[in-house]
Amino acid sequence: MNITAKDLESFTGTESYYFLPSFPNYNYTDGIRYLAMEAQAYWLITDIFSWQQSKSIKNDSDLQYFQMWILTVNQDRSASLTCYRDTDQPVITQKIPFTDFPLAQVKLYLKQNVLLLPSEN
Repeated sequence: MNITAKDLESFTGTESYYFLPSFPNYNYTDGIRYLAMEAQAYWLITDIFSWQQSKSIKNDSDLQYFQMWILTVNQDRSASLTCYRDTDQPVITQKIPFTDFPLAQVKLYLKQNVLLLPSEN
């Protein structure tokens, strides 16, 4: 799990789109695939896609178009995964008791059902 924020910044655009069988209506990009493979973090994709069925997101037309997700890892290896509106207003926060995710923080976008890195936008 040797991944850096700089590694993620090298992704611009995507050549392929991927999906998880349990979430066929949502796709993710080459950069997200790289992140999930290198950080062993397919759970992160699953968590974000799972939240799409919550009333907070499902009933909000702005969130149907764009969401910003930030995973923040604390020094004690606990973490929080927070969904923000385009206005930086938090909508959902999921507490994670333990993670071995290698970065202190990562920001992802979910735009029109496609999960991507900010550099791929």
